[in-house]
Amino acid sequence: MTEATDFSIRELRCKFADKSLSPSEYWLAVEAHIEAWEPTISALYAYDPEEARRQATASTERWAKGAPLGLLDGIPVTLKELIATKGQPVPLGTAAVELVSATEDAPVAARLREDGAVIFAKTTCPDYGMLSSGLSSFHKLSRNPWDPTQNPGGSSAGASAAAAAGYGPLHIGTDIGGSVRLPAGWTGIFGFKPSHGRIPVDPYYVGRCAGPMTRRVEDAAFSMATLSRPDWRDGTSLPPNAIDWMDLDIEISGMKIGLMLDAGCGLPIDAEVRDAVVAAAKRFEEAGAVVIDVAPVLTREMLDGLDVFWRARLWGDIVGLSEERREMILPYIYTWAKGGADVSGVDAVRGFNQTIEMRRSCGRLFTEIDAVLSPTNPIVSYPAEWASPTNDPALPFEHICFTVPWNMSEQPASSINCGFSRSGMPIGLQIVGPRFGDMLVLKLSKTFETWTGGVTNWPKRT
Repeated sequence: MTEATDFSIRELRCKFADKSLSPSEYWLAVEAHIEAWEPTISALYAYDPEEARRQATASTERWAKGAPLGLLDGIPVTLKELIATKGQPVPLGTAAVELVSATEDAPVAARLREDGAVIFAKTTCPDYGMLSSGLSSFHKLSRNPWDPTQNPGGSSAGASAAAAAGYGPLHIGTDIGGSVRLPAGWTGIFGFKPSHGRIPVDPYYVGRCAGPMTRRVEDAAFSMATLSRPDWRDGTSLPPNAIDWMDLDIEISGMKIGLMLDAGCGLPIDAEVRDAVVAAAKRFEEAGAVVIDVAPVLTREMLDGLDVFWRARLWGDIVGLSEERREMILPYIYTWAKGGADVSGVDAVRGFNQTIEMRRSCGRLFTEIDAVLSPTNPIVSYPAEWASPTNDPALPFEHICFTVPWNMSEQPASSINCGFSRSGMPIGLQIVGPRFGDMLVLKLSKTFETWTGGVTNWPKRT
């Protein structure tokens, strides 16, 4: 039996329009669902059900008059804690930051409010968004709904957990090295990192994107009409688009698709992950695509250069804090960032230059193929209490080798479920398209979801 919390955005809009379900009634169903799940998974920060009820009531009145504000009017949405909302602090996932209220909405929040979405909470992230983990010195430990002893991944940890648990149809994360796709893979949801600039962000940073995290491809695609409206605060923001984001049909036959099973460095792939991704690639081959094995785009030199650059960058952000506040940072992150204290300006620039090499490598590959398939994550899962899959600050990025190159090359990429391990944990397939090929990635993702039927056995609270 379909629960109210399982409805898609399209289904909800139809019900709001024909008055068989109001935004207020739907929100109360979501609220009860959150009450049942949240003590276990701790996905939310700044959760305000009373304010959500107020927003839902206003939306109900607009729908009753036949005058919704926009495409997402009445749809409950969460935002990753790093995305500023006016009047609320942005702790950056760390106890070290002083809690000062934001003076304005970040672009994503502004677009959602313009369309009448019900923003009911922020979602958790680790310190400074620099872990693929639900571990934070500020937030409670976020856990994976499929198995609460396991990690949801990160840094969009709470967003992935909330989506998998059914806290409404739409959650927005951010991604600088895989932070939308990695947790999406580990929690079985769909995560979409669009082309750089497609969804404006503020503050902007090299490789940083925002993206929807949903249970269905269609819900992510639906949200893009709202999220992709430009904003002057992001200097990379793309011009207004007339894209039909719901045109998800595609002819697979004749496409040339690369299958990347070697990331070039980092953690080796679990056999179950490899088997699931190979099986997914065979589906594309059976549909008429030409699937070819492709070499990795990442090298150890590139990954280590990025590590040096990111350490120096974060150390620059925290070096001005008092010793007392620095000691409040998650020890794993502080130990890692302190390695940036002795990085020279020359070495930091050399590290940054490796992001350009990643971009060159990715661009070269896409002169030969139309899209890439790969694992999202190299491993099936890891303990909830760990800071990363290695749990070693000397080896912080061994798990991002399939995802991070596409941030630096500014190309769109998604993670979609392609199976489950023997332990019952989800396995993610990454689909990568050429720069500005956002629709191609969404179309390929939707086609794959149609073939598999998508995830139907979402975790339940009993």
